[in-house]
Amino acid sequence: MARRLFPRAWINKSFYFQARISFVRVKYLFLTWLTVFVGGWVIYVQYSNYTELCRGHECKNSICDKYRRGIIDGSACSSLCDKDTLYLGRCLSTSPNHQVYTGGWGDVDGVIRCRVGEVLHYELGEEPEPRREAAVFDKPTRGTSVKKFREMVFNHFKAKLGEQANLGSLVTKILTVADGNKDGHVSLPEARSAWALLQLDEVLLGLLLQDRGHTPRLLGFCGDLYVTERVPYGPLYGLGLPWPLEAWVPSEARRSMDQWFTPSWPRKAKISMGLLELVEDIFHGNYGSFLMCDLSANHFGYTDRHDLRLTDTRAIVSEDAFQRTMRALHCEKDDDCVLGPDCRTSCDMAQKRCREEVTQPNLAKACGALRDYLLRGAPSELREELERQLYACMALRGSAGQMDMEHSLILNNLKALLWRQISHTKDS
Repeated sequence: MARRLFPRAWINKSFYFQARISFVRVKYLFLTWLTVFVGGWVIYVQYSNYTELCRGHECKNSICDKYRRGIIDGSACSSLCDKDTLYLGRCLSTSPNHQVYTGGWGDVDGVIRCRVGEVLHYELGEEPEPRREAAVFDKPTRGTSVKKFREMVFNHFKAKLGEQANLGSLVTKILTVADGNKDGHVSLPEARSAWALLQLDEVLLGLLLQDRGHTPRLLGFCGDLYVTERVPYGPLYGLGLPWPLEAWVPSEARRSMDQWFTPSWPRKAKISMGLLELVEDIFHGNYGSFLMCDLSANHFGYTDRHDLRLTDTRAIVSEDAFQRTMRALHCEKDDDCVLGPDCRTSCDMAQKRCREEVTQPNLAKACGALRDYLLRGAPSELREELERQLYACMALRGSAGQMDMEHSLILNNLKALLWRQISHTKDS
């Protein structure tokens, strides 16, 4: 009896073993297929995003076509279109209409920015509409004198910055920049390029701040394509995570992780001094007051010498422009009176209009951005005083114009505290 049962048990066991092997094969085949499918989908999405975001060839072709037709000219046109000594490198664009690339111009590393036409979406099966041109380059018109062009630029600055005492000197500076070939006069194609550039607020603000070393220098331009110095280190702090992990990391843990890969504390102190000096210079500066409406770390970088640079001037708006925007806003609550992440006013409930005065000055916002950055790794003998001053700074309310003395006192005390710690080091 036992002899008869043994073969049957062996057969059952063999059948079970073969069935298990078949199941394992099917499972691995399914997992392999799923991996290929998901991987292919991710590659397709990434490629689609890249081709949509990175359109530098369109930008170059459009600019060079207008240059060769004599519509525009500038200091970078010949290198970009004739000599090929200015080339586009790695794509850094985050918006299809605002192209950003690393680039090389001879021996100089730079960042190339350019506007391209609006991307128009269309339904599958329909013919796409032609792209709209980003800039027409129709001003100034043929026959416009240099005097008339100077007046155009002056009125443009007045509209952007409000009534300022030294707008005339700013116009002269812009005309000097517009003379791309440095022959002593501004040609019509050069004037068209300069006018197109001045329509971009980030270019105007960059020119206003570069004399004080707060922004990368403008190296050249062609139409509304322009080249600035490349800032070697950026963002100011922060750790980039793959997008699937972003939603799963708690905010407190993310704040701590953002400070992992930062320079030594004395170097952080010097970089922080640069941000405080930027705040000081845009508070009642030569061309009016400005507001910092986005203090995200990715808008800042620093050089090999640990000098701060504002790499995206779109984070700053003139106080005059901000107040005009707020006056035009209808509101039901304070949260309706916001421009960017960091500029807000209060709502006048009776008038249903936003008030003009910001609720928090630039200095308070800068101190908030620097708090974790400076306190992590701070010397033990300094930490308590530094923390006290940072929190006093963050508590500032109202516009800086309403509290000139307190604003200046806190700013100077904080700068003096940092300077005492780094003045004797090589980082100073």
